[in-house]
Amino acid sequence: MIEIIAIDTPSLGDRSYLVEDGETAFVVDPQRDIDRVLDLAQVRGLRITDVFETHIHNDYVTGGLALARVTGAAYHINAADPVSFERTPIEDGDVIDVGPHMRVRALATPGHTFTHLSYVLEAPGHAPMVFTGGSLLYGSTGRPDLLGPVHTGELVKRQYASAHRLADVLPDDAEIYPTHGFGSFCSATQSDADRSTIGREKRVNPVLTQQERDYVDELLAGLDAYPAYYAHMGPANSSGPDAPDLTEPKTADPAELRSRIEAGEWVVDLRSRTAFAAGHVAGTLNFGADGSFATYLGWLIPWGTPLSLLGDTAEQVADAQRELVRIGIDRVEAAATGTPEAWSGDAPLGSFPRADFGELAMVRHHRPVTVLDVRRNLEWTQNHIDGAVHIPLHELLDRLGEVPTGEVWVHCQAGYRASIAASILAAAGRRVVAVDDEFDRAARTGLPLSAG
Repeated sequence: MIEIIAIDTPSLGDRSYLVEDGETAFVVDPQRDIDRVLDLAQVRGLRITDVFETHIHNDYVTGGLALARVTGAAYHINAADPVSFERTPIEDGDVIDVGPHMRVRALATPGHTFTHLSYVLEAPGHAPMVFTGGSLLYGSTGRPDLLGPVHTGELVKRQYASAHRLADVLPDDAEIYPTHGFGSFCSATQSDADRSTIGREKRVNPVLTQQERDYVDELLAGLDAYPAYYAHMGPANSSGPDAPDLTEPKTADPAELRSRIEAGEWVVDLRSRTAFAAGHVAGTLNFGADGSFATYLGWLIPWGTPLSLLGDTAEQVADAQRELVRIGIDRVEAAATGTPEAWSGDAPLGSFPRADFGELAMVRHHRPVTVLDVRRNLEWTQNHIDGAVHIPLHELLDRLGEVPTGEVWVHCQAGYRASIAASILAAAGRRVVAVDDEFDRAARTGLPLSAG
């Protein structure tokens, strides 16, 4: 009996897979923190013999090489990928026997990258199962633009052809297991589906229901910005990343924290946006552990900036550290847990108000305030508040000088990004109010909205 165990990383919108027959196992697209895979294999009494990469990932640091070294497994990467370490090269059409019951066949499916491979699992008594990585996703496909605009036009057409190849060579009951598409920025669009088959995708996926030109035009029109740290992931994965060091960082006292802030380092508060607004160490930035912490921190931080973490508990800091190593931020300089009063010493705490869109509507009737919208470009184009200033969150640090003086009410789609932006503005000495509300409520408050 073959069992496929999905190992979710919801903060990055990705899945890895452990596939086993009761004794032998292989792994597809493992994340950097390989202890999750090793723990599963140990509990189940499995021997991992093979590790497969569908592509050189752009959104996280792989754990494939480290996992292969620990387990003695063969590490399969496309023979065409220019990596700087020993691996077991694999090409289109190659078949790997994994134990006595599983055969894995490689299929070239370029589009997300030029060398992308999908892997078809064939086992007695089972319909084929295909691990599609960043190729065919649930209701979508992987983005074709991550290798730069010069390649996007070619890759999007290859993505279309690859999806049709999978649909042509596999039966309708073949189950698909993508790596991306669960909130990952590697996905062209998002779907709520949690499982699918080739037959279902033929009915619902635009890449299989539309003509090529319509698919290409629609997909390209829907692409928006992706995290800046992606630029570092491909080189890291090609060089062969080691297993991460998750050793607890040293504890910082108030004097050290203040010194680090004054030196221009990042001291990040992991607490909720509600707690941060009520009181925080002046100069710290709020990337709450309850949201897409690693994605947005990795997107905004100048790469290589020393980083320290503040959290409610040691567990919160440890979880954040695990998130960071997945995107290649391996070193946390220092940390502290507890309360902002303990972290600040004798220095006064910073704070700023929180509000909803109804309060913003009332305030605009009485006095002029700047409304700062930090959503991405496609969100702004769909609908925005008349008169608002638009600076996407990922551009805010470089464009602070464009934020008008005076009182700034900052909003996003649901409040998380607004809190990050508010903390940046507050650290820069600006007078800010964080709108902690769903943007869908803005129209019901009487705020005038426009599209385009």
